[in-house]
Formats: sequence, C-alpha cells, structure tokens
Amino acid sequence: METLEEFINTWKDTPTKTKLAFTQIYEHLKTFEDTTLEFKARPKVSFSLRPRHNNQKNRSLFAMVDVIDDDPEERWLSVCFYKEMITDPDNAGELIPEGLMGEDGYCFDLYEYDQDEINYIKRRLSQAWKNAKE
Repeated sequence: METLEEFINTWKDTPTKTKLAFTQIYEHLKTFEDTTLEFKARPKVSFSLRPRHNNQKNRSLFAMVDVIDDDPEERWLSVCFYKEMITDPDNAGELIPEGLMGEDGYCFDLYEYDQDEINYIKRRLSQAWKNAKE
C-alpha cells in the first residue's frame, strides 16, 4: 500500500495545480495538535486523507480530504465535513445528505488551484478540528 509521502512524491502535477492545493491543505492539517492523519489509497478511485482529533470518541475523523483519481491526468479535490462541525458562510459547499460516513455533510470540490478557496477550506478545517473535541 502506498504511503502518503510516496503518493505526494510520485504525483505529477498538472496545469490545474491540484497537487499544490492538496499539499497546502496537508501542511495545514499537520499544524493541528492532538491530531492523527490516516491515509487510504484506492488507485483509480481516490486517495483519502482523514484527520482525527485524538479526543474524538464517536467518529473516526473530522474531515475527509479526497484526491479523486478517476482520471490521474485531471485529479481534483473533494474536502468533506460533518454538517454540524462547520459553518459555510459563503455557501461554497454542497450539502450531501448521508454523504460523509452515512451522515449529512458539506463537501467542497476544488478542480484547480485557487488560493482564496484553499484559505476558505483551511478555515473550515480549523473549525471542524476545534468542534471535533468530545
């Protein structure tokens, strides 16, 4: 099974720069205290980074950062959160009923690098991390 670092190192970025977007999100997640990161590789489907606050008891994650791999030449990101863990003041996310581990969640899809969108997602990650403490 591929590790997260192997995945990043072998990912050839495209003009959409989704690799850069992913690595910025990953670096942001690494700053969170009391957090573990799980990586699930499903080539040709998705590569999933799943952060979990160590004080969570009822859920195995507080967000899911997926690299959608249905076309490796045009990978894109889908970052999802449990509905009650975040707010979406800009209405940038899509509410997906039962879309995150069987629970309602918000997903933010990123098809190309956009620093404003990445910053917005980072703020949602920080909010979810804070609200994940049980």
